Amino acid sequence: MATDTAIQTREPPVKGNGGGALPGGRNRNRVREIPDRVYMTGIYIALGGIIMFFTALVSAWVVRRGLATDWQPLELPKIIWLNTAILLASSIALMYSRRLLIARRDLDHRHWWGISTALGMFFLIGQLLAWRQLVAAGIFVATNPASSFFYVFTAAHAVHMLAGIIALITIACARPSLMKKEIATRVAATYWHAVTLIWLVIFGLLLTNR
Repeated sequence: MATDTAIQTREPPVKGNGGGALPGGRNRNRVREIPDRVYMTGIYIALGGIIMFFTALVSAWVVRRGLATDWQPLELPKIIWLNTAILLASSIALMYSRRLLIARRDLDHRHWWGISTALGMFFLIGQLLAWRQLVAAGIFVATNPASSFFYVFTAAHAVHMLAGIIALITIACARPSLMKKEIATRVAATYWHAVTLIWLVIFGLLLTNR
């Protein structure tokens, strides 16, 4: 008795690189590059939150000063002027460092990047000295509303400055590819310049508080 012969059919193998190919020619093993605009959008969103925070502080300062009967003008420590100049110099040095990176002068870029970072540290040390001078003069957070806002403004800004310094040090120690380093330095510089601008606004307000 004749038996039917089972016919087995097989699909032809899919050609690809080790079976990693997906429909449409995509490769599941390939890491997708993140566009630079994603990083910049992220820092802009972060800066938007920071600006809103300091705007709220400024609004509170304006309202409190306008309604206060116990507001006493605060004489700023003279070192605040030096600190402002140091921070401006740091921002300029960072801008120059980025230009050197784009020009492929890596050693000079790292040199000026380090100078900018060091100046940022000097700024924070200067702020500590300013607080110490006020404490030595008997002016504390609770002395009067003007002194309270001085400590709040400078402390909040110092925290954001410290975050920027950590970012600068991290980038200086990292060894990413040139393309990734360019976007990393751009993001860090954008943050640094924004924090510098915020300090200039704060400094202007403090001057009107004298």
